[in-house]
Amino acid sequence: MAAHISPRIDLVFKKIFGVEENKDLLISLINAIVSAEDQVADITLLNPYNVKNFLSEKGSILDVKAKGLDGTYFNIEIQITDEGDYDKRALYYWAKLYTEQLEISAQYSSLCKVIGIHILNFFSIPKSQSYLNKFQITEAETGLRYFHHLELYTIELKKFEGAESKALSELVPKIKTALDMWVAFLTRHELFNRKALPSVPQQTQLDKALTVLEVMGFTSEERDAYEGKLKWYRTEASALLRAEEKGIEKGIKTVAKNLLAAGVDIELVAKSTGLSIQAIKALQ
Repeated sequence: MAAHISPRIDLVFKKIFGVEENKDLLISLINAIVSAEDQVADITLLNPYNVKNFLSEKGSILDVKAKGLDGTYFNIEIQITDEGDYDKRALYYWAKLYTEQLEISAQYSSLCKVIGIHILNFFSIPKSQSYLNKFQITEAETGLRYFHHLELYTIELKKFEGAESKALSELVPKIKTALDMWVAFLTRHELFNRKALPSVPQQTQLDKALTVLEVMGFTSEERDAYEGKLKWYRTEASALLRAEEKGIEKGIKTVAKNLLAAGVDIELVAKSTGLSIQAIKALQ
């Protein structure tokens, strides 16, 4: 069953990490990401998942919000496709959780740090090779950190070296840290066999997460929502692939036109671009 349910779908992600009985998994995930100063021993879930809320909210609120013992707030969200302006959305979510604290107390002194954790199933930061990035506010010239309450993390799943592994033997050597383990679970969970788990960091938590995924059940409404999201994501992926293919085709034709304009022989243009002689003549 686990192989057919993707933990990257937000509904499934929250049913794994956003319920009381799995708080240990959420703690493990948070501690695998944040700095030593922000490690948590226990957390309080602020919006635990339950079917009633899912149905009343129509599945629209599927991030995981939690609060550590020291008052630090955490907002964890998984996003499988790039809907545009994600950087602005991440800041909005951070700001919303930060300002909502004043609904309880109007004193600015009571505001606590908020850490946003955004797990992305797409490339978001092309200038960074690392799949984990940490963002804070620092002074532009000196790098001095002054505003300590704003902190955002991005985890780009596709940048993980083992994300495209076809076999467990390829994946395991890539798992060197607790965060590697969680990213491996999110991207290649179907490669793991609970009866013969490899020796990896946080092995106990991995076993539990796989178990939760294996026995996970859906109501009919949840199943419809899950299938609907899968269908939408597949449609988006197909559209992106078609756009990419069209872009490549357009680029090849542009190269062919430039070669022709430079006086390059048609047969050599065909050999260089892969276009047929007939297609190149049509470009002329």
